[in-house]
Order: sequence, then structure tokens, then C-alpha cells
Amino acid sequence: MNKSIGTIMMATSVLLGACTEDTKKENETLPLIGRTEIQVPNGRMTPEVLYSMARLSDARISPDGTKVLYGVTFISIEQNKGNRELFVVNLDGTDKKQITQTPQSEQNAVWINGGKEIAFLSSEGGSSQIWIMNPDGTNRRKVSDYKGGINGFVLSPDETQVLFFSDIKYGERASDIYPDLPKATGRIVDDLMYKHWDEWVETIPHPFLASFDGQKVGEAKDIMEGEPYECPMKPFGGISDFAWSPDGKQIAYACRKKTGLEYSISTNSDIYLYDVATGQTSNLTEGMMGYDTLPSYSPDGKYIAWISQERDGYESDKMRLFVADRTTGEKTYLTSGFDYNADSFHWLPDSRSLYMIACKEAVTHLWEIDLNKQIRQITTGQYNYIDMDAVNGRVVAIRQSHESPSELFAVNPAIGEVAEISFENKPIMDQLTVGKSEPRWIKTSDGKQMLTWVIYPPNFDPDKKYPALLYCQGGPQSTVSQYWSFRWNFQIMAANDYIIVAPNRRGLPGFGQEWLEQISGDYGGQNMKDYFAAIDEVAKEPYVDETRLGAVGASYGGFSVFWLAGNHQKRFKAFVAHAGIFNLEQQYLETEEMWFANWDMGGAYWDKSNAVAQKTFANSPHLFVDKWDTPILVTHGELDYRILASQGMSAFNAAKLRGIPAELLIYPDENHWIAQPQNGVLFQRVFFNWLDKWLK
Repeated sequence: MNKSIGTIMMATSVLLGACTEDTKKENETLPLIGRTEIQVPNGRMTPEVLYSMARLSDARISPDGTKVLYGVTFISIEQNKGNRELFVVNLDGTDKKQITQTPQSEQNAVWINGGKEIAFLSSEGGSSQIWIMNPDGTNRRKVSDYKGGINGFVLSPDETQVLFFSDIKYGERASDIYPDLPKATGRIVDDLMYKHWDEWVETIPHPFLASFDGQKVGEAKDIMEGEPYECPMKPFGGISDFAWSPDGKQIAYACRKKTGLEYSISTNSDIYLYDVATGQTSNLTEGMMGYDTLPSYSPDGKYIAWISQERDGYESDKMRLFVADRTTGEKTYLTSGFDYNADSFHWLPDSRSLYMIACKEAVTHLWEIDLNKQIRQITTGQYNYIDMDAVNGRVVAIRQSHESPSELFAVNPAIGEVAEISFENKPIMDQLTVGKSEPRWIKTSDGKQMLTWVIYPPNFDPDKKYPALLYCQGGPQSTVSQYWSFRWNFQIMAANDYIIVAPNRRGLPGFGQEWLEQISGDYGGQNMKDYFAAIDEVAKEPYVDETRLGAVGASYGGFSVFWLAGNHQKRFKAFVAHAGIFNLEQQYLETEEMWFANWDMGGAYWDKSNAVAQKTFANSPHLFVDKWDTPILVTHGELDYRILASQGMSAFNAAKLRGIPAELLIYPDENHWIAQPQNGVLFQRVFFNWLDKWLK
């Protein structure tokens, strides 16, 4: 089973297969979202062009190794939503077929019954349930009817049982405590983690086990009944946090069995082993204090592998690949000699080797590693491989870059040869003139070499002078790799005739642990000097107008922009900050995941004996507002509980009170990101209107 994180939502047209007349009538009232024929004006990227692109995810090879099942999300700006459809293509790229055309998204699709059928999730008819259909989309039928709905599932190896997860009630409401006040809306809170990411925590996911006879899912049992812990772990956990042993006798799952204050200050999750026959649970990783996730059994059942972080409270610690011998219990740290993260992995049939996705020096590739820790790189080039699957030596992967959105590729793992087989975005890409993305190694203020991407406008003319944008990365520990973003998209910035300078400043993975860890406790330190080194070096080029420089970023990138605004010594003429931290003391008490604040900020601001924390808080952007002198656009979502919208509003208010040109774009219905299509288009329009006003 492929161990990777991330499923993108998607869909398209008319219902295929068997359904009732009532279902047909219901679906006829829902508009269909599918591929949009679009003309690209002047060969340049626009928000509308960007949102018309297909978004691929979850490639799965058929058991016989001849076909690939994958999902594609299509976006409707008009309807302000997306829809996900399923496709099947031969491994050589021939005979591609869209096998679903419905108003509802199809998710979690997997081959079953030896490849004769496909199981998937659909909300057709109401709640999300498990459905089955033929590989051509016919004979579509619902096989589950679980009252709470199903959010993800995985079948046992013999397909006689299904493990799924669904939300259960968490905590008490005011009406539970005071039944005579059924309409009371107040929340009574007595511990931390009462809200997380973008929701008040009133439900949590739990894993359920049920029988399956190929036609119907039986009665379900909560295998964590009575335990007040979320599984999978929010906000990014999913079905990859579960695995069946090859004999179907054991289930491995990842869980952080903590609540409240203890949960808010700890990242210590574990891999638990559930005995299907007895219902007994043991802890595989007891004593391993960091984040443990993505369990996967070897094909022969002798080993179990997982991703492990070492230190409790450090969410950006190195992601290490571990393997345990199920007989002896011996644990082996496979990537001990590899100074980079193991993002995901997949067992080879021999049970002695694994494929791995890992980022090194801002490009993400496929690797192979064996139980003797011998490692080799499979793919090469200026790309990111973001998902993969393998069956009997045949490999498919989803690849993207700064110059191209995600597409599906067949990979020859022996020689690293790849061939595109999906071509979902070819009609648009054939019309686009793409700006070149170029790596440049720049010397930092402390004499080190920093990889910086420089992205040029389409039809770049070295004899012209262009304004330039310093891109400040979020995370804060998230590599500026060869990703394709649908909001912070370098091609749309370049299409607006900006040169983009995107440095892999201190604090980012992919360049070794020393480079990564420098940022913790030093928010206003060396990494800010790295920003200056990057923009100052590129600004020396004759084609860059050093009098028209801007800086943009989100999350930690937004913090960076706020900090730069008070310390840039007149380098920049415009700023854009999304979801940024403005006041670090305010942030320390407002954020929900306190482990992050404690690790990266060094601790509480009131601890005067803590030199690291005092250094961090002394570099809070709000302390430098007296030096602000540059126009700034601030954007934020009011459902952002990671960095509250009050941070953005405070920064905007400070700028206006200082008499500095400023604009605020606030979303009442968005979280840390901007997810809704029309809000995304609005962001792009406001973003470029602001930059053009001050830099052109």
C-alpha cells in the first residue's frame, strides 16, 4: 500500500450505472462541473486560466499492473466549488477513459476483486458512503449505509472486512449540561485545544471495523470505543494512518492519545497494533517521543515500517524511515545516513527494499532504500514527485514543477526513465508561454551557499528592466521546492511581468538538519539576512529595477513581510502579507498548537530567565512599526485558528494609524488558506492591483 499524505478534492457530468429514479431526479438538480475549454489570452497565465487547470491525485495501479486509476478535480469559478472525477488509463498512456460523471466527488478510489471492480466514496444520495462499480464506471451501487457517514476506508487483504473512519461526538454542549437551555449557543470550555485549525472541536474521527461480503458492509465496531482521542489525527491525517497486516489479523494505526493541555503541547503520537480477534491493542513505538505515522506492513508480513520524528514538541523534526522486525521487535532507523526527510514510502515485493519520496536541495524525487540502508536515487531533474504507487515492479507517480502542474507519469525504476501518461492539462499548457525557473546558489551573510529560484517573465527580454518580488516562504519549515501552487503560483506572478526571487532561506528542509534547525528561536535572525542576501544579489542584475522591489508571503512568510516592513532599510516599495504573525506575544496565547509556539519561539514571553524566548519576542514585527514607511496589503481569513485574523487586522490598523498606505482583504469564511474559487480569484486580482499600483 502506498504511504503518502494528501488527497485533493475533484469531479464532472452525468451519473453512470444503476441508480434509483429518486437519485436521478436529485442529481438532475445539481449542476455538473467538468473540464473547461478555455482560451489563454496572449499566452499568459490569469486567475481564470489557473483555476481551469485539472488537479490530479491518488494514482493507483491495478493488481495486474496494466492500468492506472486516478482522480481529477475540476473547478467551477461560477459555482464557486470543485468536483472530483475518476479516470482509468493504460500504463503506457493509451485508452484513457473518464469513468465517473456525477455532481458529487468520488474519493478514496481503490481496485478490488482482483481489479475487476473499483470501490470508492461518494455522497450521492446524502452522506458519504462506500460504493462499488466496474472499471468502466458501470454497475454503480452503494454498499454501506453508516449513519455517521464514512470519511475514508481500507479493505482487509482478503476483502472480507473493512476499516473505515467516521466522526463521533466529542465533549459536552451547553444543552447537555443544562437540558432546559436547548437553544443556548455558548460554549463552556475548561481545557485547551477547544478549537483546532478552522473548527471548534465538537467531533473527532474514530476508526470502525465491519464485515464485508462484497455486496454490503456489515455492522460496525468502534475499535477505540470510549477513547477520547482523534484517529486519524487532524488536520492532515487520513486513511494512510491505517494499515492491515497481510494475514488480516492485525491493524496498525497512528494516534496521539492525548487531550486538552497535554495534546496542545505535545506532538508525541504512536503506532498502535490492534488484534482483530481479541480486540487487544499494543503500542509499537512506546518510548519513541516524537511524531510517528504512516504505518505499512511488508508484503511477507515480517516487518512493519513507519515515519518517525525523534523529539516531542518539534513538528518539523526530521522525518525518519523506521522498520521493525515483527518477530524480534528490533527497530532499525533506515535513513540514519540520509540527512533529509522521508516524505512517504512504498514496500517492494521482495520485502527487503522500499521506494521513498524525499526532497534534497529543493527537488523531490523517488529513491530506493533497502534494509541494509543502501540508497539510490531513481528519478532526476528539476521536478517534484508528490505521490507514487507500485505493483510488481511497475511504478506510477504524480509530478509537478514551477513550470508545469501535476501530471501522471509511468516510471522505469531500474533506469529512472519516465513518460507522461495523463496529459490532463495539455490543452491549456499548449497555449501558455511559460516563464523559466532557474536555480541560483547565492552566498549568504555568514558565507554559506543558499539555493534560490529565480523565475522569469514569459518572453523574458534581458535588455528590459523588470520589477522583482521577494517570495517569503511559510511553514516556517517548508521547502521552496519545485511545487505547483494554485494560489502562490510563480507562473502567474511571472505572467504579470515580475521577476520572482524565491530563496530557500535558513529554516527549510532539504538542505540538512543544521540548515533546517537554525530558525528555531531566531525568527528575526539569520533567515532574515538570507532574504536580504537573495534580493540584493538578484537586484544587481541589469534587467532588475532595484527601485521597484516588493516582498510577499503567507503564514511565516506573512510574518517575514511584517518584520521586513520595519527593517528593510528602504529596499522595498510594496508589501503583501497573508495570514502573518504581527505580534508574537499575542500569537503565543492565541494559537492552538502550543507545541509549535514553545519550540519555535523558545517558550513563554513572560519567562524572563529564558534567553531564547526573550530574543524571539524582542524581534516581534509589531515592535518595529515606528519604522514602517512602505505601502502594505494585508489579507487574512477569520476561520484561521492557527494565526487569528486579529493579527492581520492589527497590522493593517497600525499601518493606517501611522499614515502608511494600506489595504485589508478579510475573508469571513476562509481559514489559513483561501479555498473557495471566487475568493481565490479575488485574492489574485487584489494582489496584482496592489503590486502594480506601487511597482509599475
